[in-house]
Amino acid sequence: MSDHLLSLQELNKDALLSIIGRAIEIKRDPSAYDQACERKGLLMLFQKTSTRTNLSFQSGINQLGGYAVTMDWDSSNFSLSPIRYEARYASRNCDAIMARLKKHADLAKLAKYSAVPVINGCCEKYHPCQALADLMTVYEVKGTFEGVTIAYVGIHNNVANSLIAGCVTLGVKLLLVTPIVNEASWDEELMRRAYRSGHIETLESVAEAAKRTDFMYTDTWVDMEFFAAPEYREEKDRRVALMLPFQINKSNLGGYTPYLMHDMPIHPGFEIEEDLIESEKSVIYRQAENRMHVQKSLLIHLLER
Repeated sequence: MSDHLLSLQELNKDALLSIIGRAIEIKRDPSAYDQACERKGLLMLFQKTSTRTNLSFQSGINQLGGYAVTMDWDSSNFSLSPIRYEARYASRNCDAIMARLKKHADLAKLAKYSAVPVINGCCEKYHPCQALADLMTVYEVKGTFEGVTIAYVGIHNNVANSLIAGCVTLGVKLLLVTPIVNEASWDEELMRRAYRSGHIETLESVAEAAKRTDFMYTDTWVDMEFFAAPEYREEKDRRVALMLPFQINKSNLGGYTPYLMHDMPIHPGFEIEEDLIESEKSVIYRQAENRMHVQKSLLIHLLER
């Protein structure tokens, strides 16, 4: 068991179930935990833009009786000095670090030299906090992980990797419909282990997945930092053309009505049909809300070790 959370592979089944279970308790009765991290400080390092990660961690640590210090990576000396020196200093001034960085290698260095737990708030390879919220949402809706199937449709990216890791650990069936792989996200060792587990399966179409799944999950086809970038326009157009047949829409669902998931931000008319976002079977906003509850539970888990 690691003192850090960098990919979701650090947590065994018992720890993962414990974090999810406590997150549901926290959501039901937040006042019971309002001093669980009393006077504990969370340093939040951002190298990328954020809505959910920023708001949910700040709100979460404050509601637990702690406090957050937000720091822009590029405006700090982390951008000027070797990470090991800044990490050794920063970790003497806080009780945990959440870092949203561009490169997983930098997160690994931060964790190596930090004296306190480091949480990956999203990098190019993994998004473990998102996967925790996803799995919490599935458990809330179904009341179990037994016999549950999730389908992930879209680009094989950081979100897919952490979802795969969590499903393998919990024994949840995950169907992948991923015509494009983000090269920077690919984790060969993770995928070998995933396919050996028997819990991960690759399919060719949304229609195939819709027949077999309880939850249909999609994500943006273009990474958020590139969505409006002029220099990325050609690649964006290529991806949109290739991925449009894989849009989550009524036609592709073929009459089936799985619960609909999306980690946000959403681009309606691209990865998902706009009407479905607000439909009865959408758990997208619940999924986003659960970021805070499950991250509260994660902070308690890491800080009490």
